[in-house]
Amino acid sequence: MDGTGEVSDSRRVPEHPPDTADRDEWLTRVALEASRDAGGVSEELLGDYLPMLAMAATFGRRPSRMELAAVHRQGRRAAQSGISAGSGVDLYLSAARRVWSELPAIVRARNSAAVRAAADAVLHVVDDAVASFAEGHAQAGRELVRQEETLRRALVEDLLRGDAHLSEVVERAEPFGLDLTRAHQVALARPGRPLPSIEAATSALERVVLDRFGDRDVLVATKESLVVVVALAEAAKASTSAPDTRSRPRTDLGSLVHAELSRLRRGRPWQVAVGRPHVGGYGIARSYEEAREGLTMAARLKMDEAVIQTRDLLIYRVLSRDQPALVDLVGSVLGPLEHSRGGARPLLDTLEAYFGCGNVATTSAAVLRLSVRAVTYRLGRVTALTGYDPREPRDRFTLETAVLGARLLGWPELSLASADATT
Repeated sequence: MDGTGEVSDSRRVPEHPPDTADRDEWLTRVALEASRDAGGVSEELLGDYLPMLAMAATFGRRPSRMELAAVHRQGRRAAQSGISAGSGVDLYLSAARRVWSELPAIVRARNSAAVRAAADAVLHVVDDAVASFAEGHAQAGRELVRQEETLRRALVEDLLRGDAHLSEVVERAEPFGLDLTRAHQVALARPGRPLPSIEAATSALERVVLDRFGDRDVLVATKESLVVVVALAEAAKASTSAPDTRSRPRTDLGSLVHAELSRLRRGRPWQVAVGRPHVGGYGIARSYEEAREGLTMAARLKMDEAVIQTRDLLIYRVLSRDQPALVDLVGSVLGPLEHSRGGARPLLDTLEAYFGCGNVATTSAAVLRLSVRAVTYRLGRVTALTGYDPREPRDRFTLETAVLGARLLGWPELSLASADATT
């Protein structure tokens, strides 16, 4: 209490506009307090916002375009520093509240109209500044997203090709949470119908995959109208609770991807192929090639399974490695079937059903919707034309291998000469 009997308040702003030194000291204190109110967001993001508030309250001055552009840049700076828009706005609103709470001492001698004018000017500054800050933050955020998406696409392309310099890829993969020293597997999903944009599918799937496997060692992207999922093999294995986990890493990831994509209105029916887990940066490319080959073979073999497991296609991969030999096998063993009445297709279908039913004629007849006598007759015709008896174990392997090769080559619908020409 001073000699006049009034309480002394060292923090009270003078009744008249303070000089430059006093104002700077006051605004510096306000900035620090606003920073604490906003959870420690740096007061440097306020820039010249506080002087703008002080000038508005004291003289009714509105912010200029240049001043708002500076606030816009502060919003961009906050986004680039990883500070959320909400935290930045909290900082600005807290600063405005603290400035206004100390202004009545300045405007106390003024009339009510002057007070209303000061309040109106301050509110305009707050409104314009917060809008500029938020706009700058959003603009920088969109640019960062586009930049990250570009980097992600480039990384995915290099990982799937497997031809980039390994040390460089490892460095680029680290910000995305990929540890290339561990085993990863790749799932590819193909829509049953063309989509105008496949990005919606990846967005919906990414949320689920990240929730299931975590935000590390997981990438969801697109390539050649396919949805690509790269996941850590150990995470996929751990996500299943089934006691039999012999093949669950592939099945679980593939089933998850298929189930979530099937929820979408467009693109159904989806087909998913999952490569086997492999270690290292080149391991991702290897798993991708297996999954891609799985989809290709599924189309050629007219497989309608929702999830294609690579292990089920190993025999086809072995056969397709030497296509000239495969063409020779099919032509030599099954070629004579074309001389049958009705062509080779009915007899080939009979062989496929017979082998698929465990070499049981009665079961094959039910599948083909024929009599057992008709199936037996056709098997006899195969023996007569080819010299191989499907009921004899020594001939069965040759015939069954040739039948698999025919499916791979698309024979007899496609000629063996055209298949041989593609090698």
